[in-house]
Amino acid sequence: MLARPVVRFPLQRVTILRNFTFKGYERPDGSVGTRNFIGVISTVVCANDVVNWISSPRSGVKAFCHGQGCAQTSPDLEIIKRTLVSMGQHPNIAAVVLVSLGCESVSIDDVAEGISMSGKPVEKITIQEVGGAKRAREIAKSKIASLRKKYLPGKRKVVDISNLLLGLKCGASDTTSGITANPALGRTVDMLVDAGGSCVFGETTECIGAESLLASRGRNIKVKNDILQFVTNMEGRAKRMGVDMRGGQPTQGNIKGGLSTIEEKSLGAAIKTGTRKIDGVFPYGTRITSNGVFMIDSPGREPEVLTGLAATGAQVIAFTTGRGAPQGFPFAPVIKITGNPQTAGKLADHIDVDVSRILSGKGTISDAGQDIFYFMLSVASGKKTKAELLGYEQSMNIYTIGPVI
Repeated sequence: MLARPVVRFPLQRVTILRNFTFKGYERPDGSVGTRNFIGVISTVVCANDVVNWISSPRSGVKAFCHGQGCAQTSPDLEIIKRTLVSMGQHPNIAAVVLVSLGCESVSIDDVAEGISMSGKPVEKITIQEVGGAKRAREIAKSKIASLRKKYLPGKRKVVDISNLLLGLKCGASDTTSGITANPALGRTVDMLVDAGGSCVFGETTECIGAESLLASRGRNIKVKNDILQFVTNMEGRAKRMGVDMRGGQPTQGNIKGGLSTIEEKSLGAAIKTGTRKIDGVFPYGTRITSNGVFMIDSPGREPEVLTGLAATGAQVIAFTTGRGAPQGFPFAPVIKITGNPQTAGKLADHIDVDVSRILSGKGTISDAGQDIFYFMLSVASGKKTKAELLGYEQSMNIYTIGPVI
């Protein structure tokens, strides 16, 4: 058990003198994983069945499937390729097996080339070329067996916290989210950043109404303008369909949980990003390799935003929930945090950190932030989350902005 020093959180940035560490897996490109998997990645929806057949989560072979990859416009195909390359480069993956059909629009060769730039081995299997799904499965299992023998289980080494990128997400939010779990996670983020670590958030739709507050934290004028532009673009996409996103955001579940407007939801969501400067803003699917606080352009729905956060290279994701959202992710452990005592009790199988004592006055936001911080370090060093133990990690997709054609 790690000792827990007292850490104060003044409004201005402070320097935490203690050198925090975790035990991770060093990669050829200098990144560090919190897990050590063989990643089996589908390049197109048509290959998903084969990918699922050959994955073996209990033995460290994890699958990433999605509903994209063909019959889409060129901007979306570029997003998909970028996301798949970033996913294959993820620090938690030691080696990659790509599976394609053979006639899709996303080139397996281009994806493999991009992933190989990280220094990790990449195997390619094309179903049409090898003689069908059954043959593809046989070839894949042989390749995976060789990769497992060479790269699993692997050995952890003690590394500095500056190697850690934490993804941030909130879902199934209610009135407790903005006054307990999200501000507690915000304290965790400040502590992480002050110690030299990094974080990344998305959910552009849940910045609406709070975008000026987030923009005010931009490191420079470009970051400030990019935040505002992302929000404007997201609203514009909805308006071009002749609709307003109100009604879809907040969701019906949010409304039942007591959230009345998108602005109210956004203010609660924004506070989980902490108070430090925002250092950069990136398109969906971008790998992030620098240190600081960052934003990616993404929707709020779990399958797409979790993929976007993982594509940045976030080795751990912290996910706050009011009513209880169970989703994890195959390549990155997802920590579930709630400040709703009813959710903590009814959905105990899904909740990792209960901060509901804030509501009863038996705990403070700062104390809860430290609890999340130390739990995060234990997860980074190998402790399994509830979603990992349950195997609840198959809700995945890639965010696209155009039609299927």
